[in-house]
Amino acid sequence: MPDTTERRARTRKAARTEDSPMSQTPNSSLSPAGAVPRPAREIRQLCLEGNDAAAHVAYRASEVIAIYPITPSSLMGELADAWSAQGVPNLFGTTPRVIEMQSEGGAAGAVHGALQAGALCTTFTSSQGLLLMIPNMYKIAGELTSTVFHIAARTVATHALSIFGDHSDVMATRQTGWAMLFSSSVQEIMDLALVSHASTLEARVPFLHVFDGFRTSHEIQKIEMLSDDDLRALLPPAAMRAHRERALSPDHPVVRGTAHNPDTYFQAREAVNPFYLATPAHVQRLMDALAARTGRQYHLFDYVGAPDAERVIVAMGSACETIETTLDALVKRGEKVGAVKVRLFRPFDARALFAALPLTTKVISVLDRTKEPGAAGEPLYQDVVTAVLEDAQSASPRFAKTPRVVGGRYGLSSKEFTPAMVKAVFDDAARPTPMNHFTVGIVDDVTHTSLPVDASFRLEEKDVVRAVFWGLGSDGTVGANKNSIKIIGEQTDRFVQGYFVYDSKKSGARTVSHLRFGPDPIRSPYLIEEADFVAVHQFGFLERYDTLALAREGATMLINTPHDPATVWERIPERVRDEIVAKKLRLFAIDAFRLAHEHGMGVRINTIMQTAFFALSGVLPREDAIAQIKHYIQKTYGKRGEVVVKANHAMVDGALAQLHEIKVPAAGSRRAAASQTPAPSTNGNDILARLLAGGGDSLPVSAFPV
Repeated sequence: MPDTTERRARTRKAARTEDSPMSQTPNSSLSPAGAVPRPAREIRQLCLEGNDAAAHVAYRASEVIAIYPITPSSLMGELADAWSAQGVPNLFGTTPRVIEMQSEGGAAGAVHGALQAGALCTTFTSSQGLLLMIPNMYKIAGELTSTVFHIAARTVATHALSIFGDHSDVMATRQTGWAMLFSSSVQEIMDLALVSHASTLEARVPFLHVFDGFRTSHEIQKIEMLSDDDLRALLPPAAMRAHRERALSPDHPVVRGTAHNPDTYFQAREAVNPFYLATPAHVQRLMDALAARTGRQYHLFDYVGAPDAERVIVAMGSACETIETTLDALVKRGEKVGAVKVRLFRPFDARALFAALPLTTKVISVLDRTKEPGAAGEPLYQDVVTAVLEDAQSASPRFAKTPRVVGGRYGLSSKEFTPAMVKAVFDDAARPTPMNHFTVGIVDDVTHTSLPVDASFRLEEKDVVRAVFWGLGSDGTVGANKNSIKIIGEQTDRFVQGYFVYDSKKSGARTVSHLRFGPDPIRSPYLIEEADFVAVHQFGFLERYDTLALAREGATMLINTPHDPATVWERIPERVRDEIVAKKLRLFAIDAFRLAHEHGMGVRINTIMQTAFFALSGVLPREDAIAQIKHYIQKTYGKRGEVVVKANHAMVDGALAQLHEIKVPAAGSRRAAASQTPAPSTNGNDILARLLAGGGDSLPVSAFPV
C-alpha cells in the first residue's frame, strides 16, 4: 500500500550529510570469508542498511530517477531525492533529476519515457507498486531498453495486506521479460546493484535487482563500499553511448510502438532470443570484473557445502545466508549437505546451475518464498524440475542417476527462517521418500504439509555479543541502536548486524531491536535466539510480553523503571522475577524518563539507554564508549545548538550515576514461568488475545478462517 505521508517528513533528514555514503573517509580493509585475492585499492567501511547500499549505486549510475514511496523501498527514493536536492553529482558530473510521481504506474511511465530520450534511469518499489509497473515493464523489455528497477521484495496483498517481505511481487513479473538478479546480504546489494546497472547496458535486457524487504532492505551491516572508480570500471562506456544513440530524435528518426498483425507478431517476438541467450554470459563477465577489483567473487549460481554432498538446497535471497551458516555446522558433523545460491533467476541458465551442483547430488530441495495456489509448484521449483528433466533427457546427462527434486515454501511475509528450519529440510531430504510441496516454519494441521522442526537446534556463536532491546516506536530506541552499531562498526575492527522488528502500526507500537557484534562477518539473517543482554525500555512490557524468552542463562537485564531501586524487585511481575532467578540474570535498573524530563528531552530516552548499554555490555571499554557517544551527539545535534548538545552530554553523565544494580534473591518460588500466550484455540477472542501477547507465530493453520 503506498505510504503517501511517510516521505516528505523524512527526506531532508535522510540526507545525513556526515553519515551519508557520499561523504565518508577511508577505513581499513575487510577480508570477507571466501574472498579471492584482491588488488591494492583504497578501502572504506560503512555501516549501512540494504536500502542505503542500493541507493548509493543507483543514484550514481543514473540521470533520471522517478519515485513513489511504498514500504519497504521508500528509503531508496528518499535518499536519492535528498542527494539531488543537495546537488550531489552522479558519476557523470551532473545532478540526477529525481521526480516524485502520483503512483508507481506513473513512476514506471516516467522512466519509460526518459529511457526513450536516451537517459540512464532507475526507480525503486515493492509489492502492489511493482504490479502497477507491469504494463510499462512489458514495453521496456519488448523494446530491449536498458534500465534497472531496485526491488525491496514484499508480500502482495491477497486475503490480507502485509508490509513485510517475500518474493510474491517479483514472481508476478517474471513473464515480462526482465532479468532478475537476487542479493542475499547488504554487501551483495551494493555489489550486485553495480552488476545489474552494468549488465543491463551490455545485454539490452532490463533488470530487476531484488533483495528481501525488511530482512535485507532494513538490516544494518558493516560493508565495504564501492568507490566511484569501481563503478566507472564496470559501467561500459561504449554500451552507454549506444543506449544514448538509440534515443528518439529528429536527427535520426525511427518508428517504435507499432501494431502487428498475425503475419508478423510471432516472428518479431522470437527475434529477441539472442539477447536473452547472451545475458547470463554478460552478467558472469561483469561479476568476474567485480571480483578482480574487490576480491568478492559471485557466480550465476554459487555452491557452498560439502564437495560430495548428497542433499542440496536451492534457494535465493536472504535465506541463503542462514542456509550457509547452518551448512558450516552440519558439514563439520560429517553430513553430506550443500546449497546452491541462485543469483541470476532470469534468464534461467540451466547449464550454470548444473555446473554448481555436485555430481554426488541425490536430492535437491528447492525453497520458494512465495505461494502460487493451484500451480504444479512454485516458480523456482518449476524451473529446477524443468532443468533436471531436460538434462536427464539430453544426449549426455550430467548425472548418472537423476536427482530427486522436491519443493517447499518458507518465510512468507517475513516469517522467520532459522537454522533449525534449514536442518529440518535437510533431515526430510534424508528420508527414503522426502515430502514434496512442503512448508517449513509453520504448523499446517489442515493439509499437513509442514515439516517438524527441532527448535532446540541453535547456532549462536560464542564469540558474538547478542543484545535485544524492547522499545516503543518514537521513543528513540531504534535510533540509539543504529548509533551504537555505527560506533562499534565504524570505530573498531568488529563486524556488526542490526535488525529491527517493527509493528506494522509503526510509530507508537512495539519495536524489538536485535544487535550482534563479533570478530567475523555475521551471516545470521534471523532473530536472536539466545541473548547476552536484554533491555526493556518500557516497564509495562514486563506485564504484556515475554521479554526474557530470549535471555540466555547468566545474561544481563536492564529495565527502565519509574520505581525506586529499593522497591523495583517487588514491582516486577512475579512471573518475570521467577524467570530472572531461574536464569541467574544480572539485573540493572534506571529511571530514564525522569532523567530525560529533568534535561528537557521529554520521552526521548535513547541517549540514556544507549549509555547504559555500553556501560553494562562490555562491547567497548566504558571510557571509549562514552567518548564515542558524545562524539555522535555532537554530529547528530550540533546544528540544533549548544544547549541541546550540552543537555544530551549531561544525560550521558547522569545515566552512569543513576544506573543501579538490583540484588536478585538466590531463590524464588522457582515455579515454571507461565507462557505469555494462551493455549491454542480456534475461538476468535482467544486468538486475538494470543496475537496481542505476541504469540501469533505458534498459531496453527486451523486457527484461521479461509
